[in-house]
Formats: sequence, C-alpha cells, structure tokens
Amino acid sequence: MRAHYLQHVPFEGLGSIEPWLAAAGYEISCSRLFESPELPPLDAPDFLVVMGGPMSVNDEREHAWLAAEKRFIRHVIASGRPVLGICLGAQLIASALGARVTPNSEPEIGWFPVQGTMASEDMFRFPEEMAAFHWHGETFELPPGAVRLARSEACENQAFQLGSNVIGLQFHLETTPASARDIVLHCGDELCQAPFVQSRSDILSAPMASYEAINAVMADLLWYLHRQRTG
Repeated sequence: MRAHYLQHVPFEGLGSIEPWLAAAGYEISCSRLFESPELPPLDAPDFLVVMGGPMSVNDEREHAWLAAEKRFIRHVIASGRPVLGICLGAQLIASALGARVTPNSEPEIGWFPVQGTMASEDMFRFPEEMAAFHWHGETFELPPGAVRLARSEACENQAFQLGSNVIGLQFHLETTPASARDIVLHCGDELCQAPFVQSRSDILSAPMASYEAINAVMADLLWYLHRQRTG
C-alpha cells in the first residue's frame, strides 16, 4: 500500500500521521510543492493526505501549481481512494469540488474547543466536544453532497465528510509538540490580539495530554479511512 502526502511548506509535515501510516504498512512518499510542482502519477497513491500551509487556495496567480494540485485531488477523490485534507488541505478539497473558500469572520489560532455534529452511523463521528489545535484565517463552504462533522464557536465548518472516502479538517489533529513549535516559529507574526488567537506562551504550554488526545482521534480517523479502502 502506498500513502502519498502533498506538502506546501517545510514546517507543516505529517506529525502523528507518519508513524500511524508506517505501522499500518504503508510506503510513504511526498510531493514537496514548495520545492517542485511535480505531482505523482494519478494512480500512484492508495491513500492521499493533503497538508496545510499559509497560502490561500485562491492564490493561483502566486502559486501556479495550485490549479494542477486541485485537479489531482479531484481525480483521486473520483477514484474512490481515501483522501484526508488538513486545514489548507481541506480547503483545497472543497475548492477542487466547486465550493468557495473565503476569509473566516475571525482568525482561529491556538487550542480551542470543537464540537462534533450529528452524523449518520456509517460516518466518522467526533467526540461531542474536544480541544483541538487551530491555525487558520480562512474557511470553506461545504462541497456539494458533503456532511458537516464538526463546528466551533469561531468557525461553523470545521470538518466535513464526502461519501465514505473523503474527510476534510479545518483544525489540526496531527500536531505534536515539535510541529507546534515549528508553526509558532515560522508563523508567529499571525499571533495578533483577537478573540480566538492565543499567545505564543499559551499555545506552547499545552500539556502532553492535549497532544495525546488529538493524536488519538487522528488515529481513529485514519483507521476509519483505511477501512474504507481495505473493506
């Protein structure tokens, strides 16, 4: 089995996703789009993960590879293979499927609650409420046919599922202490005074239990998508 991830900046990698995929028997490969716009063959990934990044899905003039990336994502989705999008990755899925991505009413950065919404029994179900790690200023509309899986006070569309093989997350469940430090280091200028923006110290003082909790939900989500592939 082959897992492939699309990486948009060097400081937003797989985090807790990488050891899970390796333990599940996946060979892992990567397109580092910040270095080269080259994408793998359309039939290459058995499991596609689309990572985050500070750019907007609407920045095709500045990042010409975004248009090709959206076409690639759309093809993998249509093939029925599992696709997971995180933050920018979820927005790319939404945009690839015709939904709008726009500025959110408030930036949401730090550890804030997310509420799981009612979903059918065969869909992935988030906890009724959990503290998740966020770093975003934009939001997505739900793609046609998608079901909302989670919301927060600051952002109505926090997660969606399309069919059995596609899940998009506005928040980050893969974050580890190391990846939190990396994003604070590289994007710390976004930590403004705002209702849903925490300080650098508040973000980095989160206990290890907070990371373990979100990583456990990510493991459940990965297992859910993996089962859709393997039956």
